[in-house]
Amino acid sequence: MKIITRGKNIPVTEGLKQHVEKRIGKLEKYFDENTEAQVTLSVTKDSHIVEVTVLLNGGLLLRAEEESQDMYASIDMVIEKLERQTRKYKTRVNRKARQESIKDIIGDSAVKVEEDIDEPKVVRVKKFNMKPMVVEEAILQMDLLGHDFFVFVNGETDDINVVYRRKNGDYGLIEPQY
Repeated sequence: MKIITRGKNIPVTEGLKQHVEKRIGKLEKYFDENTEAQVTLSVTKDSHIVEVTVLLNGGLLLRAEEESQDMYASIDMVIEKLERQTRKYKTRVNRKARQESIKDIIGDSAVKVEEDIDEPKVVRVKKFNMKPMVVEEAILQMDLLGHDFFVFVNGETDDINVVYRRKNGDYGLIEPQY
């Protein structure tokens, strides 16, 4: 597994880098050798934030973010979250393989827009390739990313759709009507 570690407002010391590599090494058993993990360590005031994005084959992303008052604790917590996501992903993939014929599971990253309450403005723009997928695959990708919604190209209709998580835990689908 290729691990890229970088720091924002913090120098990445050899100790931090070794701790990240040791902890992410626990995930290597789940992925191919050419899997890439991007780790961003950042500090703002008293918060130590760790963001990890794992780029899987087929375009799937696993992403987790944790924040605490200790960088090492944040690293440990984010790895635990990624392990849960990975087990969930593997379980769904195995279940899907048993239920259906062999089908490639593909995905995209999701768009995250943050807004300021006083003056709404776009503070982050993400561009990503939209690969056609079925609704179940979009829900899987949304859950893996930990987001509440996911924009995708529906492989059955070739339209842009949105899946979202409802308050009761079920999912909703938004389809365009022309």
